[in-house]
Amino acid sequence: MTTDRSPRSAGPPQESDLPLLRPGARIFVAGHRGLVGSAVVRRLTEDGHEVLTRGRDLLDLRDGARTEAYLRDVRPDAVVLAAAKVGGIMANSTWPVQFLEDNLRIQLSVIAGAHAAGTERLLFLGSSCIYPKHAPQPISEDALLTGPLEPTNEAYALAKIAGIVQTQSYRRQYGASYISAMPTNLYGPGDNFDLATSHVLPALVRRFHEAKRDAAPSVTLWGSGTPRREFLHVDDLASACSLLLTSYDGDDPVNVGCGEDLTIRELAETVREVTGYRGEIRWDTSKPDGTPRKLLDVERLTALGFAPKISLRDGIAGTYAWWRERSSAAG
Repeated sequence: MTTDRSPRSAGPPQESDLPLLRPGARIFVAGHRGLVGSAVVRRLTEDGHEVLTRGRDLLDLRDGARTEAYLRDVRPDAVVLAAAKVGGIMANSTWPVQFLEDNLRIQLSVIAGAHAAGTERLLFLGSSCIYPKHAPQPISEDALLTGPLEPTNEAYALAKIAGIVQTQSYRRQYGASYISAMPTNLYGPGDNFDLATSHVLPALVRRFHEAKRDAAPSVTLWGSGTPRREFLHVDDLASACSLLLTSYDGDDPVNVGCGEDLTIRELAETVREVTGYRGEIRWDTSKPDGTPRKLLDVERLTALGFAPKISLRDGIAGTYAWWRERSSAAG
């Protein structure tokens, strides 16, 4: 998707001569208790910034008036919009209205509120599901809106696409230094392990852990196991967010991933190995596979100097250990 460019964003992505975010900036992280938001808080704090947060019990980000009032009161230098209603195939298929409307309300509220409060920088975090189901692989940012979406998460994807357009519109109309990033599949400490609403990786961790605990002879997984997916540790995403806040000021969204993928079957085998389960894996092919492949072209981000540091196996092992230490469900 192409748009008119403001003077500051002309040309290809490149490191700015002047920092786009001053050292020790005051940054509001929306969604700080979630998988992504908590990692971003950790990273920005390590970078020496003053991180501002507000719990859902004190501020419902779907409420535009209250969100604007809060942002006007605290006057952050930057906002990272990591708040969202998220879930896997089952959750998206069951509650499409909530995935569409809640995310639209959050985005409209936070982005418009940030502008009203005079916030100079904003990073909107979308999702790789914005791209067409059968987009050429690896998927470049230019693939946006070039074909039909994956039906099982269409409502969520449309909300995220609207967020991209909203940030671009604020750039075009007001010259706002607002940007957007599209992460691949994420995992790590803080992930959701509820089998009814989780994404594939934490769901596999829990399924295999419980099968080992209960000495189950087999574990049955959805689909054929053939779709290919890319996974990035959330701490690597947080590093990318820090880099983008200080070095990128373009209209176009930026893909955030590791540039490598594997089949769900291979992922399941890795999780089984990490958890120590020795039973059989069965596949229920009557259940949907989702998008056949979803590998991001990360050339734009790597040109800024980004490279992930956490291997998939090490990341899964760390995430498994984190969950076992903190969850009574781990048994």
